[in-house]
Amino acid sequence: MPNALIAVCAIATAYLLGSISFAVVCSRLFGLADPRSYGSKNPGATNVLRSGNKAAAICTLIGDAAKGALAVLLAQKYGPQYGLGDGFVGLVALAVFFGHLYPIFLKFKGGKGVATAAGVLLAIDLRLGLATLATWLLVSFAMRYSSLAALVAAAAAPIYAFILWGSDPLLLAVGVIAIALIGKHWPNLQRLMAGTEPKIGAGKKA
Repeated sequence: MPNALIAVCAIATAYLLGSISFAVVCSRLFGLADPRSYGSKNPGATNVLRSGNKAAAICTLIGDAAKGALAVLLAQKYGPQYGLGDGFVGLVALAVFFGHLYPIFLKFKGGKGVATAAGVLLAIDLRLGLATLATWLLVSFAMRYSSLAALVAAAAAPIYAFILWGSDPLLLAVGVIAIALIGKHWPNLQRLMAGTEPKIGAGKKA
């Protein structure tokens, strides 16, 4: 099989993997309402937490992060065998991430990508992932706003990547992920400015 065809198949598979919504899957496993029916209506760990079921939220967080990490790790391991380098890894990273944002299984209406992005960054470079995750944790614990933490961490990720690598093909992928994260959180930023954004752990609205 030609290397280009292998790359296309791998990227398509990464997108399909990203399209699996663990918020929906875990909610069904735990007997909860569809996360798209309450709170922010976002199929993500933060909204699942609003159901009051922490176990389901943790399951969602781990699942969404793991799919991002798995796609990148497989690309890193098997890509070189077919002459596919960092550019290929970057495309796989983008495919699994945008699969989460625009999943084919949910009519292209997915989550905001924070957990999946974290998994992707941790797999690309553990130092980058940990620095970005530490930024998210610091802001979220200090301010109690998941969206604000995501915005700050997204803005910081390309800076950390540039400090670690300088110019690198993967830097472009990190930058695109950061821009997409900020774009998906733009309504949250508007609510933050208006003082109407719910804090982490806020209960499910009727």
